[in-house]
Amino acid sequence: MSFTVSGVHHLGLTVRDMKRSFEWYSLMFGLTPGEVSHASGEQLSTSVQVPGAELSFSMISIGSTRIEFLEYHQPHGADFDRTNGDVGSTHICLEVDDVDTAYADLTAKGAVFNGPPVIIDSGPLTGSKWAYLRDPDGIQLEIWETPQSQ
Repeated sequence: MSFTVSGVHHLGLTVRDMKRSFEWYSLMFGLTPGEVSHASGEQLSTSVQVPGAELSFSMISIGSTRIEFLEYHQPHGADFDRTNGDVGSTHICLEVDDVDTAYADLTAKGAVFNGPPVIIDSGPLTGSKWAYLRDPDGIQLEIWETPQSQ
């Protein structure tokens, strides 16, 4: 038997308060959340390796990719406390047409960036620009601009 990977269906983010996250991602990026579903039970707990799991989940679509937001009602998980250097840490990178404009717009809306946009000045990604920011739960995000010539 063999199989083929045809793409990425979704990325999952566990958040503290789905409503707060939806409001923030909608305000910052103009994204529209999907319907919220709820799940619990032994099969879920075993599959996600969280004993007694009760959660709500929903997807936000960006092009052909989705971000799944999960809010665990039980058990109450620890707050996010990872850095980019911690094993298992991840971030979501959103491609934008103009990092400088996005940085100014998001900052005006209250986004907190780790620093101003960075321009890559050597190697195969020369001319690309990026900047990191965090969502309300401290989850790392990135905005990225690919130069016109690439």
